[in-house]
Amino acid sequence: MHIDMTDYPLLDKANLPEQLRQLPQEQLPQLSQELRQFLLKTVSQSSGHFASGLGTVELTVALHYVYNTPFDRLIWDVGHQAYPHKILTGRRDRMHTIRQKDGLHPFPFREESEYDVLSVGHSSTSISAALGMAIAARQAKSQRKVVAVIGDGAITAGMAFEALNHAGEVKPDMLVILNDNEMSISENVGALNQYFARILSGSFYTSLREGGKKILSGMPPLHELASRAEEHFKGMVTPGTFFEELGFNYIGPIDGHDVLGLVDTIRNMRALKGPQLLHIVTKKGKGYAPAEADPIGYHAVSKFDPTQHKQPDKKVGKPTFSNIFGQWICDMAEQDERLQGITPAMREGSDLVAFSKRFPKRYFDVAIAEQHAVTLAAGLAIEGLKPVVAIYSSFLQRGYDQLIHDVALQQLDVLFAIDRAGIVGADGPTHQGAFDISFMRCIPNLVIMVPSDENECRMMLYTGYQYHGAAAVRYPRGSGTGIAVTDQMQLIAIGKAHTVRHGHKLAILAFGPLLSACQSVAEELDATLVDMRFVKPLDEALLKQLMQNHQAFITVEDNAIMGGAGSAVNEFLLREQYTGRIVNLGLPDEFIKQGTQQEIYAELGLDSAGIMATARQLV
Repeated sequence: MHIDMTDYPLLDKANLPEQLRQLPQEQLPQLSQELRQFLLKTVSQSSGHFASGLGTVELTVALHYVYNTPFDRLIWDVGHQAYPHKILTGRRDRMHTIRQKDGLHPFPFREESEYDVLSVGHSSTSISAALGMAIAARQAKSQRKVVAVIGDGAITAGMAFEALNHAGEVKPDMLVILNDNEMSISENVGALNQYFARILSGSFYTSLREGGKKILSGMPPLHELASRAEEHFKGMVTPGTFFEELGFNYIGPIDGHDVLGLVDTIRNMRALKGPQLLHIVTKKGKGYAPAEADPIGYHAVSKFDPTQHKQPDKKVGKPTFSNIFGQWICDMAEQDERLQGITPAMREGSDLVAFSKRFPKRYFDVAIAEQHAVTLAAGLAIEGLKPVVAIYSSFLQRGYDQLIHDVALQQLDVLFAIDRAGIVGADGPTHQGAFDISFMRCIPNLVIMVPSDENECRMMLYTGYQYHGAAAVRYPRGSGTGIAVTDQMQLIAIGKAHTVRHGHKLAILAFGPLLSACQSVAEELDATLVDMRFVKPLDEALLKQLMQNHQAFITVEDNAIMGGAGSAVNEFLLREQYTGRIVNLGLPDEFIKQGTQQEIYAELGLDSAGIMATARQLV
């Protein structure tokens, strides 16, 4: 995709931060406007994360203008907002490849650029990493500066608070920028706050404060009075008492779209000692009216025509597995008032919008706090309620200890509806649901189910809900097979597989949605095909039968081979002294990069052609 850079004369001169820093400061508003228009042009033609980046244009320009990146460290939290950062750090001409196979990574990625200091994808990691870098800089006595940018959503996570608390104790020189795009505090932004931000971050105020504290340090009563006076003065114009109590010098809130004001304030704060927190207010989707009006809808977009001021209508196709879950939880809540729905900030992604509206008192969005989500469910279960935790596979990793210690160990009735299991595609290695079977399979007191289609998914959700103990149903991103889904709630016998077809010599054991890719293989080779349904417990009785008249097994799953469902089969067959061949197909021992689901399946030999190639070697 070629873009005529004559439409972006200043941006054309700023392909790298060192070039950006050569521009006069008064040209930065025009540069920001060009950067915003370039972002609109590229993402609308290539797809990708959108609204977040529009909201951080001026901040990105200001940070690279003031700081000597990449020597100075700039850490983005999550990374949805880092598209402007990529454009200004030498990747402008490759933006059309973002989120595509062999293209730019969707988030900051260390292998991609020296400007990407920390590979990110999951939220709330930036302050911890920045603190480590700031401590390292202090120990090395270098002049390196460290900045972490974190959003108002990401800062709700416990990990962010842990890092803030530690930074306030260690007190290294570092800056945390809280990028707040909540409209509720917009009234706090204006000329007065800009004025005080510049005063509070300037050398005169800082010298006065530190000098006064030094003079009064030997006179405890007066020192205490001076500290209280400072707190009172700042409390009149800022809501930063909380951060001050944690040991940070708080500045803000200020307008995050005033690039000149940002540069002045950030330049002042760069010279300050100790942990600093700058609170900026931005608007997600800034500069493109439809995205400003619907930042959630424009969070990540497919290709669209920006002149139409709307995204193309989504094609009505097969329901997604998320849709199946969304309908089931509403139907189940109608039948059982004990049901409680929990999500860690994934209401739309997990298809809980309808549930949240119909059953608001039984819906809990705990924000980006996966550990809390799991133990909250434990507390509800202890009191006789029936919690359902809707969570992405790669996000459940963050609540692993709670899954073991607070739920499974105590044999509590909690159902985990695990979305985005297996290959998710364009979001790359941070979001591939590659490990959930492996990390759950070793946990006692946990039933693990893998539906092969939409109807199986609905039945398994009901089965897991009715099961007395912890249960997990893991299902993939995207559409199902189009099979008819029964409205009736139906139980599945725990640990019982379903034989799809009977064959000879070769048994193909499919775990989950890759069953469909196995069907043509089984038919052509006259192999037995089994929808295993359960990873734990396995249908050991069926496996014993298959051992008697099959000379080889193939297991197929969209999870890591190491420790996965195939490993469970291996363990059983070897324990039973099976002497035939066993081949496990799944995800290799590497992090799977971005690409469409079908591209990745084909590359890894998990499509019909790949499974056929493996099967032919065994018959």
